[in-house]
Amino acid sequence: MGAYLDNAATSWPKPEAVYRAVDHFMRKVGTTPGRGGHRREEEAQRIADEARETLARLFHAPDPQGVAFTLNATQAINMALKGLLHPGDHVITSSVEHNALWRPLKALARRGVKVTAVPCAPDGTLNPADVEAALRPGTRLVTMLHASNVLGTILPLAEVGEITRRHGALFLVDAAQTAGAYPIDMEAMHIDMLAFAGHKGTFGPHGTGGLVVRPGVELETWVEGGSGVESASETMPATLPMRLEAGTQNASGIAGLLAGVRFVLEQGVDRIRAHEMEMTGLLIEGLRDVPGLDVLGPQDLARRTAIVSVTIEGYSPDQLAAVLDQVFDVATRAGLHCAPQAHRVAGTLDCGALRFSPGYFTTEEEIRCAVDGLREIV
Repeated sequence: MGAYLDNAATSWPKPEAVYRAVDHFMRKVGTTPGRGGHRREEEAQRIADEARETLARLFHAPDPQGVAFTLNATQAINMALKGLLHPGDHVITSSVEHNALWRPLKALARRGVKVTAVPCAPDGTLNPADVEAALRPGTRLVTMLHASNVLGTILPLAEVGEITRRHGALFLVDAAQTAGAYPIDMEAMHIDMLAFAGHKGTFGPHGTGGLVVRPGVELETWVEGGSGVESASETMPATLPMRLEAGTQNASGIAGLLAGVRFVLEQGVDRIRAHEMEMTGLLIEGLRDVPGLDVLGPQDLARRTAIVSVTIEGYSPDQLAAVLDQVFDVATRAGLHCAPQAHRVAGTLDCGALRFSPGYFTTEEEIRCAVDGLREIV
């Protein structure tokens, strides 16, 4: 048998309910929320509203109407950054960010926004005191990922959020790697805006995601267009979520995302994390005796997500991934993983790494298949 160990990119397979929800919507509903006046439109609106409520419950968000749907976490991050920051503002981030956050920050820096990247240790860990030391009077925003998609490192959101709130700045979190797979409490962690990808830990289809905005946070629009309400106005509606949802949404994808989030809540995030970390532990243990292999990220499993990136002396990660796929039917991902900053911190910028990422549906047999395949190659 083969193994799918690329869940950090996209979770697969999906729960059966997700496939059914998308198929049902396409066949039986087939229209867009908020732009009709007939029963199918009302059903589409009901599904969208329930998806917002379910996501708010998952993230302990204060208001379901603060959930704005996007195509992915990247779009949500851009929406938050470009809707908030102006030339002269100061923003703090970490040194292990994915390009989804790093590139828009660099684009804003070219327009006059001041950016400070707080250094992380080689294993990706971050000292909250370093964030506090980087704060200045003009700091408008602190933003960082919840967990590195390269190192697996979980950053101390609660501590950083408390510091940020105390100093009067806003806190934006990229939860692409943790939404659905690790407990998130926006209230307890003092998170003002949360960006998430629907197609990873929440088991939704591609083309789904969102930005969850705390009441009182005002964002300028960065895309304008049809909203289905207040159509006589030349500006977007002032209230969320319509203010941030210009144009036709991925309605069938949102139906699938709702089914995926329901599945997460039914199973329980703690149960999902326990299984994923059990598989991660088995994987790391099985790889320990591979000659020349180095596991990136923290040694303590409690401080990481279900991501195991490795380098093997004398072997190219790209070649290892290709042989694992073609000979052993093991799906991994190699290269820089759209996160050169994390590789720079880890010292692997020149070569990249081979990344294994178990998911909730990963079995012990799949882990053994991956370990045996890599051992045989080396």
